[in-house]
Amino acid sequence: MSDETTQGSGAATVDSLAENTVEVTFLPEGKTVTFEHGKLPYKDHGKEQSILDVALNYGVHLDHACGGNCACTTCHVWVKEGAELISELEDDEADKLDMAADLQLNSRLGCQAVIQKPGRVVVEIPAWNRNYVSEEH
Repeated sequence: MSDETTQGSGAATVDSLAENTVEVTFLPEGKTVTFEHGKLPYKDHGKEQSILDVALNYGVHLDHACGGNCACTTCHVWVKEGAELISELEDDEADKLDMAADLQLNSRLGCQAVIQKPGRVVVEIPAWNRNYVSEEH
């Protein structure tokens, strides 16, 4: 079993992902990160191995005003591919999403959407939700 974690444009493609590898692509930035399922360090925001946790681990900016506690909708994303690899929508998340702008069938809160299986996930951060100029804490 390898502990190797790669980021970016490595040689892995969807068809050649290692057995326990997760690949997440963040749109529209187009940044793709890969890591071994279950081995991602927890960044203290959102649930462990959530879309928000992955974003924070790899320097992808995803607003999260409530600290990833399912108390707002700033980490709202659209899951474009790999929804079957992500935890099911729970009632608390569904209630919050009802208040989100531009709600779609593939909408999720990044702090609550936990990657539960290896494979490829593609998420889009909506244009109105991208704030590339943010305060450093």
